[in-house]
Amino acid sequence: MPLAREEQIGLYRKMLLIRRFEDRAGWAYTQDKIGGYLHLYIGQEAVACGFLSAARPDDYVIDAYRDHGHFLARGGDPRATMAELYGRSTGVCRGKGGSMHLMDRRIHFYGGTGIVGAGVGIGVGLAYAAKYRGEDRICLNFFGDGAVNTGLFHESFNLASLWDLPILFICENNLYAMGTSVERSSAVPRLAERACAYAIESTQCDGMDLLRVRECAEPAIARVRETRRPYFVEALTYRYRGHGAADPGTYRTREQVERWRQRDPIGLLEDHLIQQGALTKEIVEQIADEVEDEVEEILRFADESPWPPPEALYEGVFAPAP
Repeated sequence: MPLAREEQIGLYRKMLLIRRFEDRAGWAYTQDKIGGYLHLYIGQEAVACGFLSAARPDDYVIDAYRDHGHFLARGGDPRATMAELYGRSTGVCRGKGGSMHLMDRRIHFYGGTGIVGAGVGIGVGLAYAAKYRGEDRICLNFFGDGAVNTGLFHESFNLASLWDLPILFICENNLYAMGTSVERSSAVPRLAERACAYAIESTQCDGMDLLRVRECAEPAIARVRETRRPYFVEALTYRYRGHGAADPGTYRTREQVERWRQRDPIGLLEDHLIQQGALTKEIVEQIADEVEDEVEEILRFADESPWPPPEALYEGVFAPAP
């Protein structure tokens, strides 16, 4: 079903918010305002926005450690998200999860997982829960190309197929996992082909074009919901930054990065909307200004939020006594 113009504009704004959020998170990391690791989603925004906008609000979502974009695309509170990155008590996990472990049951977003491929197994558990309870919900399971070579990936695909679980596996293939190209790390570089070993159907999609992502996401989600069987999508995309915020990305050439920047997902959608008459240059500037103001407020909120009190260290460790 073609996207209405209003929804396209809304998704354009959402992708721009994610991009500006990530830009400023990267800046905050260099100022030592964010501790630990920081994996930015810049360049991949169309995948999260395309799939999650096609899902139902009650569908389960599980993610990997590059999770800020998915969390915001799912409807997570941007102010509480940045506060979580800052380790503040107003964060979505009260400052205890940080960048890689965003989680909010209210929007059925169950993580953020810090171990490569760990979310694939958790996603199978969520899909099993949906089947066990007789729900018509499905699980959308996001992970990167590096997870495809882990043992848990194969165990999870085997169980999902064997047990007929309603799960949509979405591999965001940004070509480099951490710092090794997919051609050097995978004997089968077309990762979608891996699924056939487990009798799971699969396809590829252009992960840089939001409209192409939606064209793939809608029938894939509908298929899983109807058949109650797993399905695998390999979304071909590209991250503009290094694996983590501290990674200079010297394993890639400037020419390669620039080629992918020519297909920037925000720029592609902006050009499309302008050509269709849905946006003008003036409206684009207005949206950009609004998003910039919103991000400034997000940063202010995180900066001014309190640190968790010392006693919070012991909260949530033990279950209450009966």
